[in-house]
Amino acid sequence: MAATMITLQPNPNGEGARSLDPSVDHEIQAIVSGRLVAETCSTDLAAEPWNFDSRPGYGPGSSMGDVIPTGAPRQGELPAEYRTASEQELAERIRRAKATLGDRVVVLGHFYQREEVVTHADYVGDSFQLANAAKAHPEAEAIVFCGVHFMAETADLLSRPEQAVILPNLAAGCSMADMADIDQVEECWEQLAEVLGDLDTPDAEGLLPVIPVTYMNSSAAIKGFVGRHNGIVCTSSNARTVLEWAFARGRRVLFFPDQHLGRNTAKAMGVPLEQMPMWNPRRPLGGSTEEQIGDARVILWHGFCSVHRRFTVDQIAKARAEHPGVRVIVHPECPMEVVDAADEAGSTDYIRKAIEAATEPTVFAIGTEINLVQRLAAEHPQHHIFCLDPVVCPCSTMYRIHPGYLAWVLEGLVAGDVRNRITVPADVAEPARLALERMLAARP
Repeated sequence: MAATMITLQPNPNGEGARSLDPSVDHEIQAIVSGRLVAETCSTDLAAEPWNFDSRPGYGPGSSMGDVIPTGAPRQGELPAEYRTASEQELAERIRRAKATLGDRVVVLGHFYQREEVVTHADYVGDSFQLANAAKAHPEAEAIVFCGVHFMAETADLLSRPEQAVILPNLAAGCSMADMADIDQVEECWEQLAEVLGDLDTPDAEGLLPVIPVTYMNSSAAIKGFVGRHNGIVCTSSNARTVLEWAFARGRRVLFFPDQHLGRNTAKAMGVPLEQMPMWNPRRPLGGSTEEQIGDARVILWHGFCSVHRRFTVDQIAKARAEHPGVRVIVHPECPMEVVDAADEAGSTDYIRKAIEAATEPTVFAIGTEINLVQRLAAEHPQHHIFCLDPVVCPCSTMYRIHPGYLAWVLEGLVAGDVRNRITVPADVAEPARLALERMLAARP
């Protein structure tokens, strides 16, 4: 992809300069070429994602140190005409294919997608919003989901059976979602039953011993497990509402796979930390005692987001020292200490709306994925908006979606060829759909 020069402009307080180009790819190219003095977590990010498709791993970026499960999906070789095309040529091919397809296709783009992909999306949002968008377009023959694998699975669950859900790059997985596989969760459930009794039978007060709650960032198999066991799916937008729903039905909650969202949400609801033991699937009883499990209100799975784990209290202190009056907003997938040190915590949509609602020029330090932060900075030049982490390190797996893959799947649809279709088996789909419907009804 061709790189452009980074446009710089003084911030509202006259303190230095900032980028107004929303493209993280352009910034990485400028850093690696030496045209911009800054740091990236991997110079491999300057290479196109098809250079890594044949290798095991999540690719360069925030999750490159995470261990990918054996058998994780791989993407086949992208034809040379897409690999050698310029940024401008790919953009024109995507526009032309979309115009030809018209209402037959809807393109969904997650907030964390690279700018060169988001610009072609019919809807841009977080996982909750895009789940609703997938359900809201029964007229489309195909839904092209520019996100990661579990999101495409969710779209398949919520769309009509005859609609094709397409993931442009099959290697776009999620390391957090992979931290809780169905075998580990089934084993956890069996161990909990040994301590707490029959988990599917309510007590005299009508409460179940455990309500399973899975974050949207999980496989369809995990969502199916939750649906079979009276549970529910949540997103960062409605996590508190979902926990309230669960506490009304059960004595305790098993929350997976992200420990930080579970801990931060439950703590804000008044659940003490000593009643939130961690479940490590590699240890008997998750590493807790029977007494700790019995006293628990929320059992937290030992999982995390590698993007949001990069943010630290020291970064917040540095932002406050360099920008007195700075407004610090972080995502609730960040560690508890970071959330506590910030001014606010909220979903990606919360962050976006908070910036849009600011009427006076403001300095914002944001703790979430760099593609969203840089896009917000470009869209709101009246503010000074920057990422808490000074190292440019996008989500490894979101970054696997490239305009070359988007052009390839769209032109395939024009030719009558459905490429990279994502389907969920019927035996998993029915209970998973039930858990998702409960989630969609739990509006914040």
